[in-house]
Parts: sequence; structure tokens; C-alpha cells
Amino acid sequence: MAEVKAAKVNKKDDVVSNTNQKEDHDWTAAKAFYENLGSKKRPRPPKPQNAVTIAVSSRTLFNMVKERQFYEDKGLEKYVAYQLEHENEPLMPGAAFPFVKVVMTVNARLRELYPDSEELFDVVLMTNNHAQVGVRLINSINHYNLTIERFCMTGGKSPIGYLKAYLTNLYLSNDSEKVKEAIEEGFAAATMFNVEKEVQLHNNQLRIAFDGDAVLFSDESEQIVKEHGLDKFFEHEKDFENKPLAQGPLKCFLEALGKLQRKFYAKNERMDCPIRTYLVTARSAASSGARALKTLRSWGLEIDEALFLAGAPKGPLLEKIRPHIFFDDQMFHIEGAQQLGTIAAHVPYGIGQKYNKGKLKEESPKK
Repeated sequence: MAEVKAAKVNKKDDVVSNTNQKEDHDWTAAKAFYENLGSKKRPRPPKPQNAVTIAVSSRTLFNMVKERQFYEDKGLEKYVAYQLEHENEPLMPGAAFPFVKVVMTVNARLRELYPDSEELFDVVLMTNNHAQVGVRLINSINHYNLTIERFCMTGGKSPIGYLKAYLTNLYLSNDSEKVKEAIEEGFAAATMFNVEKEVQLHNNQLRIAFDGDAVLFSDESEQIVKEHGLDKFFEHEKDFENKPLAQGPLKCFLEALGKLQRKFYAKNERMDCPIRTYLVTARSAASSGARALKTLRSWGLEIDEALFLAGAPKGPLLEKIRPHIFFDDQMFHIEGAQQLGTIAAHVPYGIGQKYNKGKLKEESPKK
């Protein structure tokens, strides 16, 4: 019996080994294809298992307000016909465009330092658009010289079921319901909104700002504030200063960023690292800041700058930082940041969603 069991285990191991060998062979062939494209070759996409994968919807990458309105007014068939008629007209950049553009710059730096490394950003276009619209999206991507080779076009169905298959580290969409669905499935995700005020952003350094509670951390402390007030919150944080907070929905994305940052540190590029992270929190430093910093330390993660505002507005600080994206769970912080030109993304997670509902939230498109 033991020999039969051992034989089954060995057979299973052989199957796994053969599968891995086939995947490696397929990826080697794909890599060779990209390397032989000639003088106009595009940077090859990284192997998905090693990449930091950002899935963006078409309406976050491009400004498709006019196209969406056309769909709402005229219906699906005329919408598809309209897109086919205008497929040679590039779409205008959307809220996530500067973020995606600078990600390509970070990849270029990584390739200079590590020519054979597969640890890079990989951007996937994740959209419920129909495949007939794909040509206009491809033409727009090529117009702006973006390296986006992997698409997921679901023809009106929710793309959330494909996030796992694409090994997604972050999902960005205009649709708050899809973002909620993604977070419930365990993915880092946020709702982006169209930008009304254009601000000059850093072209060579990716800057990402995070709120703490209910974004990087769980909403444990947020619940204390909402249910028992600030005095109880300060008492609670003091008592539990040395107990790490549970992780929030974007902790895994900060972890992925840290992995890429350490590649620059290993080459003595810490002071010139093209990725910079910020903690921008309403917490007070002396009263409740230590627990936040100790939590990050317990996770083995670093944050480049920590800004404790003690309840003061975040907008003016963010205006100075000029991040490519700022994540927060509270809509009034999102709206305050946007008024000063910050590209902000809402993380619909935790008890804070019961309070301060903002004006920016967008309903899912009608069926």
C-alpha cells in the first residue's frame, strides 16, 4: 500500500513538473518572439507570475465620458457602431493615464538595472467593453506609446471573475460596484473619478499616497471612533500600541511596491528610487501614530514619508506631494483632494462607508 501511495505521489510530482516545464517553454518562445520583432520592437511584457499586475478599466485609462453618454442615450448596438466609425480617433487620457504612463518609466529604469528580470509592472486593460470596440482601444494605446499587451474584454459581463486568472495586484475602475465586488473577492481595488483640474505631475517618479485605517490597515480603529468617539479611540490605541493592526485591502499592493523598491535599493539607488510612497493619515502622531508605524514595521514594510494630520484637511498636503494616485476610504477626503487637483481613488471598505457619502460616486451602467 505504501508503495502504491508513493507511486501516486511521484506521478503527481511528474505531472506538476511537466506542466511547469511546458509553461517555461511557452514563455521562452514568447520572449524570443518579442526580442526578434526588429527595430520597432516594443518592450516585452513580463512573466505574469513575477510581475506587479495593474488591471485598469478602459474608462479609467481613457476619458470616455462622451462615449458612455452615447451608450446611455443610444443603446449598445449604436454605441458599438459609433466606436467602429471613430476607431482611428485616439481617446483622450483619463484619470489613471498619468499613473500608467509613469509605470512605464519605472519599468524602463528596472530594465536598465536588471536586463533579464521579470519583476516589473504589467498593465492589463480590464474592460466589459465588447471586442468590436477593441481596435479603438488598441489604436489609442499605440497612439500614446503605452506598453499594454494583455487585454480582457468581457462583452458586457463583469470582469471581476478574471482578476485571479490575471494574477492582479491592483484593480482600478470607474464602477464602484465592480470595485466593491473585487474587494470582497480579496483584491486591492479602488474607484477612480474623472479629473476636472489638470496638475503637472512628476514624470520620472511614481508617487502613491495611502490613507491608513481601512486602506492599508483594517477598520478596527475606525470602528472605535465611529461608535465610541475620539477619547475612547486614543485610549484604545495606547493600550494596543504594540499589537499590529490587521491588514486592509491595499496592504498587499504596498507590499508589491516594496518588492520593486528593494530592487533599486540593492543597486544603491535608494535616494534616486523612481517609486515613492506616502502615508497620509488623519491620525495624530503623539496620540495614535506609533501603532500605525509599528504595524508597518511588523509587516516588514517601509513607507517613504509619513504625514500625521491630526484631523486637518489632507488636500493641501496632497497638493504639495502631487501623487499619481491617492487612496482613501472616506469620500469627503477624496472630494477635498480632488478640489485641489489630486488624482484620488476611493476604497469602499469598512465602517466608514456608512458615513459621509460623497457626491462623486457613479452608478453602474444600466443594463
